[in-house]
Amino acid sequence: MARGQRRSTRTSAAAAGSKPKSPENSPLSTRSNTPDVTSGHPSVNDESLDCPACTPESREHNYRKESWIECDSCKTWYHWRCAGNGEDVNNIAKWYCQPCIGADQTRQITVKTPARKSSRKKTQRDYANLNSGLGSDPNRWMRLLEGKEIRDAPFKRMEGSEINLEWLEDDDEAMLAPIIIERPEGLGMKMPPKDFTVDDVADLIGESTPLEVIDVASQTTAQGWTLGKWADYFEMEPSKREKIFNVISLEVSGTKISDLVLPPKFVRDLDWVENFWPSTRKGSHMYPKVQLYCLMGVARAWTDWHIDFAGSSVYYHILQGSKVFYFIKPTTANLAAYERWSGSELQYQSWLGDLVDEVFKVVLTQGNTMIIPAGWIHAVYTPVDTLVFGGNFLHTYNVSTQIKVRNIEIATQVPKKFRFPMFSRLCWYVGDKYLRDLKAHSMGIFSPRILAGIQALADFLVSEARALEQGSEQVKKEVKDQIPVDRVKDGPAMARELRWRARLAAGSSSDDESSKDVTNIFPSNGAKRKRGQSEDFTTEAPFKNFKPKVWDALSKTSEEGERRKTTGPKPTEGEEWTERWLGDVDEGQDGEEASVQSRRDVVVKVRRTGKGLERQRIERVVEDWEWKEEAGRISE
Repeated sequence: MARGQRRSTRTSAAAAGSKPKSPENSPLSTRSNTPDVTSGHPSVNDESLDCPACTPESREHNYRKESWIECDSCKTWYHWRCAGNGEDVNNIAKWYCQPCIGADQTRQITVKTPARKSSRKKTQRDYANLNSGLGSDPNRWMRLLEGKEIRDAPFKRMEGSEINLEWLEDDDEAMLAPIIIERPEGLGMKMPPKDFTVDDVADLIGESTPLEVIDVASQTTAQGWTLGKWADYFEMEPSKREKIFNVISLEVSGTKISDLVLPPKFVRDLDWVENFWPSTRKGSHMYPKVQLYCLMGVARAWTDWHIDFAGSSVYYHILQGSKVFYFIKPTTANLAAYERWSGSELQYQSWLGDLVDEVFKVVLTQGNTMIIPAGWIHAVYTPVDTLVFGGNFLHTYNVSTQIKVRNIEIATQVPKKFRFPMFSRLCWYVGDKYLRDLKAHSMGIFSPRILAGIQALADFLVSEARALEQGSEQVKKEVKDQIPVDRVKDGPAMARELRWRARLAAGSSSDDESSKDVTNIFPSNGAKRKRGQSEDFTTEAPFKNFKPKVWDALSKTSEEGERRKTTGPKPTEGEEWTERWLGDVDEGQDGEEASVQSRRDVVVKVRRTGKGLERQRIERVVEDWEWKEEAGRISE
């Protein structure tokens, strides 16, 4: 580019509007006298500098002020009077010298679009906030930090190539705490060039596009903003900004910017929207658009404590500038404190860090990427004007936290427009796909963490099924509208079968459970269960149109063990004795002598599968304990 940096379409920063970035980047780097340019009027006062286009006649003239331009290809600097065509140098957007154009005919000189007049009105004093007691000072958030105990975060710093599914499976702590990647190499990520500007955002999306802007002082939405107005504001000198604003919710999927941004491969491998939402349903943009955000914050901007919607995880790349994050771990106690604090008067008068166990601090700078796992509570400070690209994603490795955060959003009455869009519908799509996988491969294809996530998802879908069966008419309608009938024909049956299969795949021995109370456990008419009944799964799965695979062969053996004498605590009526017998009973325990007879039952089942065969071996040991004076029986 003509100046070694991207030009704004709003200033006179044309082809020669500033000094080259560094002598090393300029063809004049062997000289000590690089072009000395002034804002708006690029010039050089040393007539001894070489210009490849100069003629003997032009060198004889003594120009008091000289305009220069740099070729965007070979980076050679020229006098504009020698190489230009009479056009105002300040109007040039991209310029190439004649040798470079001759070498590649696709190179074309372009001019800038006319500068836009700012429509920004003079900001009025925020009397509404003053009268409500909120204040209009954006610095008040940072003053809350003064004197607080904040620890440097102990989070891992990793290479981009280390962030992959193998790491996630091998490390039990993976995706349970934020991680920092200092360089983007190895992440499989695509970002705009480093000289990309807020002005480019406005040009690519459209200056008239409405924009949600946050007033930092009150943490509320400011009205009447467009991208063009925001670009004008962002380019102001910081000292001239009468108020501090922030942009954190500009989603750019489907715009020209989306061609420049690609999330890290690790994120794409996990993302539910990427992997489970039908591609045929994305054409109309009717899908959760949360994968590509452009965040634009000016110096002194503050985003108060929050959890990303539905406990979604976040990838966050600093293209320009810097951010300071403050983190609170999502423990049960901390989430409870956040729930009490969120949406109450405490939110405007207190520091959430005083209500939790500890607060961590992370400073990110240009080129850094961070991945924030599900549920982490955080606040963000912007020390300098900053441009960030990032996105949100749900995944299967921490479903329980995602559901927990969603419940907090409901409890604190977060408006639906600020929640994860189409969350329930996405969960149905994910559940349907996992159920089909479990049907095709009954066991052994999912890791324990994945199975735990599927079970948590199934529990959520079963709760949605109960609401559909037992809720009010309004609730029933809301739940029904979220079930994707293109994939899920019977929501309640699908949810319960998914839970049953997920538990079975996790190793629960459901085959030993009785199925005699099936109709009471899962009433087909949606009636409430009797007190004391549970929704435990059974061998004869009570799912509509469900036909379990039969076993091709079954073998049962039983053998009696020898009677032996041992000691153990004898159960006494009225005493809480049962817990002592749930574990192994050591023969060395104190207690009265008893006679113990054991019996071992073994069941082996075999059936064909699509890949070969499945063989199940179930072993059960029953012990009969009998004391001399009176008998009692405990089975395990």
